[in-house]
Amino acid sequence: MFGSRANFRSEDLTFEVVDFLGSYHAILGQPCYARFMAIPNYTYLKLKMPRPNGVITISSAFLHAFMCDREHYELTTTVVNSSELPRLRESSASAVLDCNKPTSLVAFCPLEETKAVGIDPTNPTKMVWIRT
Repeated sequence: MFGSRANFRSEDLTFEVVDFLGSYHAILGQPCYARFMAIPNYTYLKLKMPRPNGVITISSAFLHAFMCDREHYELTTTVVNSSELPRLRESSASAVLDCNKPTSLVAFCPLEETKAVGIDPTNPTKMVWIRT
């Protein structure tokens, strides 16, 4: 429900509840905007929707949006730096790409012959591979 007693809009929405920490209480997407006929303006942090008694405008403060983004960044950084990341690094480092084996990783192997071309004359380790 959006608006006030004098001018409001109420709709039933179906959404998924996920079990992870986040800086936002809800994320409204295209189905919600379509149902409410709402138009978001991310520059001015406003959400507007038509009603018979006038346009409903939901506003936010730039400081609040900044704090939510900062909290989301810190939460994401914490998750990425958790104990799971070293385990993922170990498992991916042990996987050796062999283009002669029929695996799902073959999609990352070159389909044609390639040759290495130096891109920095002062540093021979900087190379780019092009198709011959």
